Amino acid sequence: MKKLALISCLLVAFVAQAQKEKGEAYIKAYKEIAIEEMLRTGVPASITLAQGILESQYGESDLVKGSNNHFGIKCKTEWTGPKIFHDDDEKGECFRVYATPEESYKDHSDFLKTRPNYAFLFKLDPTDYDGWAKGLKKAGYATNPAYPQKLLKVISDFNLQQYSLEALARQNNPVIVPAITTEAVVSTVALKEELPKQTETIVNPPIEKPVEELQVKEQPVKEQTAKEQAPKEEKEPEVVNTVTDTPAVVKNKKQSNYPSGIFSINRTKVIYVAEGTSLLSLATQYDISFGKLIEFNELAAMEVLDADRLVFIERKQKKGTADVHLVAMGETMHDICQLEGIRLESLVEYNHLSKSAPLRTGDKIYLHPIVAPATSSKSPK
Repeated sequence: MKKLALISCLLVAFVAQAQKEKGEAYIKAYKEIAIEEMLRTGVPASITLAQGILESQYGESDLVKGSNNHFGIKCKTEWTGPKIFHDDDEKGECFRVYATPEESYKDHSDFLKTRPNYAFLFKLDPTDYDGWAKGLKKAGYATNPAYPQKLLKVISDFNLQQYSLEALARQNNPVIVPAITTEAVVSTVALKEELPKQTETIVNPPIEKPVEELQVKEQPVKEQTAKEQAPKEEKEPEVVNTVTDTPAVVKNKKQSNYPSGIFSINRTKVIYVAEGTSLLSLATQYDISFGKLIEFNELAAMEVLDADRLVFIERKQKKGTADVHLVAMGETMHDICQLEGIRLESLVEYNHLSKSAPLRTGDKIYLHPIVAPATSSKSPK
């Protein structure tokens, strides 16, 4: 019996691993199409990929192999393209045939976008995959009563939400992910060849000035720099964190002390990153998904950092190292959760505040659960 149980466990593990590998391969092949379709029509990439995985059996169903139909879309009366007949709810049902997987994905998006029974879904937040999964069943997309739960499990197992977040990031910063075409490369090369001719007349004249004149102008600058060097060193220690400083100045002073590379805050790995840095490149550099990077730092979907920030590359702790954080001028709840390496949801829970609660300088923000003082049943003396 023990051997049978062991074999059964090994078989389950083997099947699970095989499904995981198939799912990852499917996502790698079609995630870009799902992202592009979300940008085009608004159907969340997480939902599209989850439906594709379920409907196509990881891209290995007979329907996919015979017709590139990843979503099991039937012919309907309006379909005038190629057809294939396949057993589904009934024998020999008519299904649409596509030349490429891209056509199947595009038709799936249009199918949802153009039918009035799915219109309410597009009023949901595109990151609300739970609402979309349940809404698809409500609108009549599938007959299986467990369809929403199956979709949600696939989204959770493969972290498909990251692709919806990536689409939103591209939508907010379309310039960051340009399409590189042959024409663009050719025009860039041509531009490089033309630039020296255009700038030659501008660059050359200053070089023709007499050397003596340049030396005369350089000398006073060197003397002035030498004279000013000492006063600068004396003034720097006088800069202090007082209430007269603006929030930006206070923040910059604290940030300037962070080391380069990976360091730790509250036993959690973090880096200090400059404004304008691509979060996608950071995710690739530190081998984590874009969605996880956004989640770990509780950021709004963005591709490029909007300010100099601490960026955690693993999940923050639920409790802080200290008991209390004293609010500095201009700090928000999100600022504090980053500075202390604690999850924002924990900070909100401990202090009974909202994420956007206004804070005053000097307020105490608890970094641990507040323990109520023990009460005695005895009468006070």
